[in-house]
Amino acid sequence: MSHSTWLVSLLVKMMCACPERGYPLRALFNAIIPDHHAEAFSPPRLAPLGFVDQLVEGLLGGLSRWDAEHFLFIAEHGYLYEHNFAFFPGFPLALLVGTELLRPLRGLLSLRSCLLISAASLNFLFFMLAAVALHDLGCLVLHCPRQAFYAALLFCLSPANVFLAAGYSEALFALLTFSAMGQLERGRVWTSGLLFAIATGVRSNGLVNVGFLMHSQCQGFFSSLTMLNPLRQLLKLMASLFLSVFTLGLPFALFQYYAYTQFCLPGSARPIPEPLIQLAVDKDYRIAEGNEPPWCFWDVPLMYSYIQDVYWNVGFLKYYELRQVPNFLLATPVAILVAWATWTYVTTHPWLCLTLGLQRRKNNKTLKKPDLGFLGPQVFVYLVHAAVLLLFGGLCMHVQVLTRFLGSSTPIVYWFPAHLLQDQEPLLRSLKTVPSKPLTEDSPPGQKVPRNPIMGLLYHWKICSPVTRYILGYFLTYWLLGLLLHCNFLPWT
Repeated sequence: MSHSTWLVSLLVKMMCACPERGYPLRALFNAIIPDHHAEAFSPPRLAPLGFVDQLVEGLLGGLSRWDAEHFLFIAEHGYLYEHNFAFFPGFPLALLVGTELLRPLRGLLSLRSCLLISAASLNFLFFMLAAVALHDLGCLVLHCPRQAFYAALLFCLSPANVFLAAGYSEALFALLTFSAMGQLERGRVWTSGLLFAIATGVRSNGLVNVGFLMHSQCQGFFSSLTMLNPLRQLLKLMASLFLSVFTLGLPFALFQYYAYTQFCLPGSARPIPEPLIQLAVDKDYRIAEGNEPPWCFWDVPLMYSYIQDVYWNVGFLKYYELRQVPNFLLATPVAILVAWATWTYVTTHPWLCLTLGLQRRKNNKTLKKPDLGFLGPQVFVYLVHAAVLLLFGGLCMHVQVLTRFLGSSTPIVYWFPAHLLQDQEPLLRSLKTVPSKPLTEDSPPGQKVPRNPIMGLLYHWKICSPVTRYILGYFLTYWLLGLLLHCNFLPWT
């Protein structure tokens, strides 16, 4: 059995540590805790719910809170309201594909119920595949299988767990992003570029991933400077950089063009059911049949930036208000984690960071053997990516989304804690990933070591190091709070 296949088998067996195991808990919390009356998007149902629909809603309705309602609405009705265009089409399209598999049940289920089942099933699949992709990527970059394995297990306890399971695009984005990174590490640039481009069609921050392609191409350029025709190599580099930007930017540009055709060109509006028109009137939502929005007259009519500004008040330092302090506190743990990772890496490899990781390989022959694991030289570009996301998210976004924003976009959130556990947890030197071995000589008779070392640390919480308790405490606390709060429209978005 291959290591990746074994990992999948183990992940299925350790369902207590993966978000989808939280479905029963989410249903329970959704049933016993009254929903908070939040000012969230809540469109009316156009058809009465049958008994089976009510059952599906009771079991899976907690998946449709906050932004999930937008994705489900878009999959069911299309982009009717202006602010729907803040949510990219990749995940709604995936939901529609999933509902096709449920077509034989359409006599019993409404389209919304099919979409809820599709969201739960697909995100379960996406999550499992993303964990395998992260493990594969870790083996390629870290050159430390044990640390890559720890990181994959930590992904199963992700503090962003509820968003990986709910009707959000995070699980699909994580799968595409980690897979694209792995393909690039294998030198498959075209496959990687295609996966990165699809990821951009799922979430807008996929645009930042162009840095991976550009850095890889620059590395190739600097390693070929000894060739006889450097000008030819420079032209090739410029063409490659342009092609990378074009490929990853194309889904974003096409989506913006589609928005322009719907709201700025006459005769493009589609019929809208009366209850949804009434919702637009009651909530002051703009639809295509109204007056042309101001962004139509911009030199570069980008609907996305307009929506983020007008509907969500997203912009540089706009969220820095006293009343947002609780949200800043929610984002503090993941911000500290990424900042700590950045500081650790930069202080360990100052010269590598100063040369942007582009130092020529032949010069490394005189240097000591490269570090393995998180401190290895290949991690540099991933760390820069994580730091850029943290900086942008902390200054320009609603900071409470940083946990899911980083947790689904960068492996650093899992690699660095795995590095800390391996480096500072003595108990892991005794915990092996094979069954039927005693923990220590003093272990009670018959006590076995779990195949999952992270679960082993949880079993022996009291004797773990403080760093281990802080890391696992953070992951588990957010895992549980996400299940408890998100499904009831409480502030966990």
